[in-house]
Amino acid sequence: MEYQVPQFIEVENKVVGPLTLKQFIYLAGGGGISVAGFVYLPLYLSLPVIAVFGGFALALAFYKMNGKPFIDLIEAGFNYYTGAKLFLWKHEEPKARPEPPSVAATQAAARVDERARGSRLTRGKLNELAWSLDINTEEAQDRES
Repeated sequence: MEYQVPQFIEVENKVVGPLTLKQFIYLAGGGGISVAGFVYLPLYLSLPVIAVFGGFALALAFYKMNGKPFIDLIEAGFNYYTGAKLFLWKHEEPKARPEPPSVAATQAAARVDERARGSRLTRGKLNELAWSLDINTEEAQDRES
């Protein structure tokens, strides 16, 4: 049994004449605000309101930049301006003040020095370590082949 696979899934359906549903809603909203501004405001105030909201509605409905709708650009701009920003190039390290060493710190440093002196690598330990590495690499090569 054959099934028909949809081909153009990124293309929106035309619902109202040549307009998609989103375009119709944007234009209807902009037209409604423009009519309300014309009816309730004096003419010298309504003309700028009509120009701003009508132009915004037209941009939302039809303008695309780099193949993306205008609403995506507005969303990206809003997220940029409201989101946190990390400026690494302005990063300054805080200046540390040298503190006098406490008694506990000097005792801990002395203990660390004693341990470091006690764990020196002698020639016998080095030969033993090299021999164990040779054995392990030979076993690994035998397993690979």
